[in-house]
Amino acid sequence: MKLSFGDKTFVTVNYLLLFILGFTAFYPFWNAAVISFNAGTDTMLGGITFWPRVFSLDNYEVVFKDKRLVNGFIISVLRTLVGTVLSIAATAIFAYGMTKKNLIGKKFYMVFCILTMYFSGGLIPSYLLIRELDLMNSFWVMVIPGIISVWNMIIFRTFFMGIPGGLEESAQIDGSSNWGILFRIIFPLSGPVIATLSLFTAVYHWNDWFSPSLYISNIDLLPIQTKLQQILNSNIMLEQMSQMDSAAQGRMSSMRAVTTKSLSMATMMVATVPILCVYPFVQKYFVKGVLIGSLKE
Repeated sequence: MKLSFGDKTFVTVNYLLLFILGFTAFYPFWNAAVISFNAGTDTMLGGITFWPRVFSLDNYEVVFKDKRLVNGFIISVLRTLVGTVLSIAATAIFAYGMTKKNLIGKKFYMVFCILTMYFSGGLIPSYLLIRELDLMNSFWVMVIPGIISVWNMIIFRTFFMGIPGGLEESAQIDGSSNWGILFRIIFPLSGPVIATLSLFTAVYHWNDWFSPSLYISNIDLLPIQTKLQQILNSNIMLEQMSQMDSAAQGRMSSMRAVTTKSLSMATMMVATVPILCVYPFVQKYFVKGVLIGSLKE
């Protein structure tokens, strides 16, 4: 079909605006990656844009040789995996229960859950609660408080209500229990919404740095995002060098190209790239999972 001059102009302007928008969103990440591969002392001179001017891997060498940063990366991976699995499982089970028409007090539970989306207990009461539960300085303080998401529960519930009720009735006639129906029928049919909400939950756990900084003082339990925040907010390089042994100090003295900014960019790449690699595998589920789960009623 031949396009008119007006249509061609419209398409050209659309592509131009999309390119500008995409470039604006992508360039900061690309520039951070370029700085992470550039010698720190050269970066201080400015002018680093699209390509490293003095290519160097010293920044990443310092990151991967620092046991605290490597340990923080491991903690982040464990927290993301454990937190995502437990949160999706608990939220889906909760949502399935909320779909039952014969549930006593169903409306009260729903209103009570929705209220928590708008009103929280506050920072100080939350801190006191965590302390009384003896979760301070524990790995589980990063998992248990966020194990149930009301928003995800509503999406799960709406999606489950869109599944034909005849499937459950047939399973009940065959003698299947509610647990059997959930794991053998509901879950297998809910792949798109599970994949989408799993990604959102994983991104939350991976990016969260505030709660560990509030509830954890043991540096061995801090995730890499919290340590990255420490690097970005303070000149941590001198402190790290003073705490290193003589051999490590010798290595650092030979790495004069490493600066706080270049190290923070390298740490940022290490903390960001793994979760970005997950997106292409679940991108196709975004619209199919969240949109359908949000609209069916």
